[in-house]
Amino acid sequence: MLFNSQAFICGFLPIVLVLYYACAAHRAARQAIIVAASLFFYGWWDVRFVPLLAGLTVANWLIARWFAVAHARWIPILGVALNLAVLGLFKYADFFRGTAAALMGDAFHPWNLILPLGISFFVFQKISYLVDLRRGDRHIYGFLDFCMFVTFFPQLIAGPIVRHNEIIHQFELDPRRPEMWENLSRGFVLFVIGVAKKVALADTLAMVADPLFGKAVATSLSATEAWIATAAYTLQIYFDFSGYSDMAIGLALMFGLRLPLNFNAPYRASSIRDFWRRWHMTLSRFLRDYLYIPLGGNRCGALRQAANVIATMLLGGLWHGANWTFVAWGGLHGAALAVNHVWQGRGLRLPPPIAWAVTLLFVMACWVLFRAADFATAGDVLLSMIGSHGVGEIALDREYVAALIGGAAVALLGPTSQEAALQRLRPRPWLAVPSGAALAYLLLLVGGRLPNVFIYFQF
Repeated sequence: MLFNSQAFICGFLPIVLVLYYACAAHRAARQAIIVAASLFFYGWWDVRFVPLLAGLTVANWLIARWFAVAHARWIPILGVALNLAVLGLFKYADFFRGTAAALMGDAFHPWNLILPLGISFFVFQKISYLVDLRRGDRHIYGFLDFCMFVTFFPQLIAGPIVRHNEIIHQFELDPRRPEMWENLSRGFVLFVIGVAKKVALADTLAMVADPLFGKAVATSLSATEAWIATAAYTLQIYFDFSGYSDMAIGLALMFGLRLPLNFNAPYRASSIRDFWRRWHMTLSRFLRDYLYIPLGGNRCGALRQAANVIATMLLGGLWHGANWTFVAWGGLHGAALAVNHVWQGRGLRLPPPIAWAVTLLFVMACWVLFRAADFATAGDVLLSMIGSHGVGEIALDREYVAALIGGAAVALLGPTSQEAALQRLRPRPWLAVPSGAALAYLLLLVGGRLPNVFIYFQF
């Protein structure tokens, strides 16, 4: 069930909200409603994977309880190994088997395992909890609290990657507290903004990027086509994922819960380090706290620090997908972060406009590798961008031109969606009319198209 689908907006969400607030006075009842609704939401995609989600949740809770009794430091490690084994089986088994077969020159027969939706996100969430336990955090939660933490449907499929100490303590708060109506209104507006990002911008931009990258598999693009394809995808992936994050944060707020922010105008960054402080912020901090720092972080020499950041980003790239193009994408960002650290450490600076342009061009070039089907296609698109296959031309419908220009303006100018909805907006009764009308229009737009799944669902 997609957040931007008519079934979710007109059916699932209002029913769950009504049931939740009807039982708001009883903590266990309202939490049970959320857990049941979340399992139904997850099962809507493929009911075969509900036992996996439920079983892994129970297993991690039992491991935490076992650790609370035995205090053996190897117990959380066992839990981390279990989570990584499940992730490795479903997501990486064929990838590593295929790579090994190619190196050995053997025939490869893939298992073609179906990837459970959102497995990378909810596995990371459990791993962070177990690692925190091993580091000395003594929060051992009740079964219902832990189940709601893991399965809460707004963040279940594609994040934000929420930590236990950010949300579980909020479960005891009565959602009918004095700020209830403000939470509902701000959450609704942020949700509508997220739907607009996805439906009006990301899905429209996909109609530009997808055909051009598809064409690039068969033949070389002209420079104009390559730049349009890259610009369209650069904006598409941002509005697709930040739109999802807005919807998730807005939905959670409608239930009286606050999730961490995940995007902060990343295309305005003036360095690659700044970019990763703004892009998929909950993944960035996970990689920092649970990979980069344990590897040694910046507490060692310059070469070791560079190796740490590159290794972290290589694994971050692999997390995004079982393909060597993703690993290379992560490696490029890791190398850029290492160079950026040395550059800034020596006190070197570029004029702000040049620093911003260099950063954005690097990010766009890396998105080509991220989006392309293989290395050959990515290389050919990058060659096209520097004019190797002629300048060419392209005719775009006005709808697509408007999406490109409007998307660039939204990404580069004005307040972020969270700033607008959660800080600047002052709740007023009359705002319900334009907000409701905007959602109604977006629902009609959804009805006239095939619903596009979110890009990050594949991860």
